[in-house]
Amino acid sequence: MKQSLNLRLGQQLTMTPQLQQAIKLLQMSTLDLQQEIQQALESNIMLEITDDEGGPREGIPTSEKKLENTDSFTSEGSQTNIPDELPVDSSWDDIYESSAAPSSGNNETIEFESQRSNSSTLLDHLLWQLELTPFSERDHAIAMAVIDSVNEDGYLSSSPADIYEGLQSQFEDLDFDEVIAVLHRVQQFDPAGVAAIDLSDCLRLQLMQLPETTPYIKEALLVVTRYLKLLATHEQAKLLKKLDVSERELTEIVSLIRTLDPKPGAQIQESDSEYVIPDVYVIKHNDQWVVNLNPDIAPKLRINPFYSTLIKRADNSKDNVCMKDHLQEAKWFIKNLHNRNDTLLRVARSIVEKQTAFLDHGSIAMKPMVLRDIAEELKLHESTISRVTTHKFMHTPNGIIEFKYFFSSHVSTKDGGECSSTAIRSFIKELIDNENQGRPLSDSKIADFLQAKGINVARRTIAKYREAMFISSSSQRKRIL
Repeated sequence: MKQSLNLRLGQQLTMTPQLQQAIKLLQMSTLDLQQEIQQALESNIMLEITDDEGGPREGIPTSEKKLENTDSFTSEGSQTNIPDELPVDSSWDDIYESSAAPSSGNNETIEFESQRSNSSTLLDHLLWQLELTPFSERDHAIAMAVIDSVNEDGYLSSSPADIYEGLQSQFEDLDFDEVIAVLHRVQQFDPAGVAAIDLSDCLRLQLMQLPETTPYIKEALLVVTRYLKLLATHEQAKLLKKLDVSERELTEIVSLIRTLDPKPGAQIQESDSEYVIPDVYVIKHNDQWVVNLNPDIAPKLRINPFYSTLIKRADNSKDNVCMKDHLQEAKWFIKNLHNRNDTLLRVARSIVEKQTAFLDHGSIAMKPMVLRDIAEELKLHESTISRVTTHKFMHTPNGIIEFKYFFSSHVSTKDGGECSSTAIRSFIKELIDNENQGRPLSDSKIADFLQAKGINVARRTIAKYREAMFISSSSQRKRIL
C-alpha cells in the first residue's frame, strides 16, 4: 500500500469544555446543581460565596490585613495562653471547657441527620419478632427460610412445598408437617396476615386474629375462604343464596371484610422521603401572575478579590499558571450558571403566560402545548427546552408541579379548536368521581359526555386515558354491596 498526503476541507462541530459545562448545568436538577456548586467551591480557590450584604461567606481571606492576626487565635477562641504542662492530678476538662460540650435547655445542638432513623423494612420487622420468639434451633432455621420468602406485600413468594424442598438438603429427616407448623407460628407475627399464601389466606388470617365476639365474623370467614370470587364480581344474589342472609346482613359482612388490609406488608415497609425543591415561584400580584427564581437553589458566587490580585500577568511560573486556569474556570462557571438561571426563568415565564387558565381554574383548563411552541417563542432549540424542563419544578397555588406536566398532546374540538389531553383526563376523573357507584359510566358514555361538550374523542382513547390514571373499568367499579 503506497503512502501519500492528501488535503481535505470539511466542517466539524466541536463542543468546547465551556459549552459542555453549560449543557450539563442546564439539565441538572436543583439538588444536583447544589452538589455541583459545592464541588466547584472546594476545587477552585477563585470561587467564593457572597451573602446578601456583598461580603464573602466562606472563611477565605480577601485582604492581607485579615491575615495579620490569624496566628494570635486558636481553636479555643480567646484561650491563647496554654500552659506547657498540666497538673498530674488534673485532666484537660478541669482546666478548659470543652468546645463541643452540649448546652442545657432547648438550645442543644443536634445534627438533623442524626435524628433520622434507618428505613424499616418488613424483613427487619419479622426478624426482630423471630429473635423474641422461643424457637428450637431446627425451627429457627425453618422460620428463617419462611421469612426470607416473604415479599414486600407480606405474601409468600415461594409455596410451602418449595420451602420444604429447599430445606431437605439441610435436614435429612425433615417432615413437611414441621414446615407447616412453623409457617403457622410465623403467620401469627405482626402485621396480621403476613406470610399468607394468597389473598384468601391473608384475609382469613386477619379475621382469625379478631375477637370471636366480632359480629358476622363466621360469615366473613366463609366468604373469604369459599366465595371470594363472587364478592370480587359483586354477585349479590348468589352471595345472599350461599350465605342465607338478608341484604342488610350481607352489607355488614362486606363492611367487615373491607376493614382488612390486602397488603399487610405495605404498612411496615418504609422508604426514604424524596424532597422536591421548586426552581421558580409563581404568585399572583395585582391580578398578574409573576414568576421569580427560588433564591435558595443556588448561592451567589463571585471571584475572590484577594487571590485574583495575586496573579502576575507576565509570570509563567507553575503557581501563577495554575491560578490563571482557576480564574478562567471560575469566570466560565459563574457565566454558565447565570445563563442557566436566565434560560430557566425565560422558559418558566413563557409557560405561565400560555397556561394562565390552568393557574386560575386547575388542570381542567389546561391548554395543549408542545416543546416547539416555547422554542419558537424564545428562539431556542427544542433540545434546550427539553433540558430546561427536565427535573425542574414550579411552585404554584395548585401545588409543586414539574415543568413537563404543562406539555401535552391535543384533541380537536367541534368548533375547530384544540383541547389538551391533560384537560380530558381531568374531565374523565371528574365524571368518574361523581358517578353513581351502582351504575358506573362506561367508556362509551364518557365519550358521549365529552362529545356533548364539543370534544371529539373516541372510546378507545377514553380507555387509554382511564388506564393511564389507574382507574378500573365500569364493571370493576360497580358497587352493589
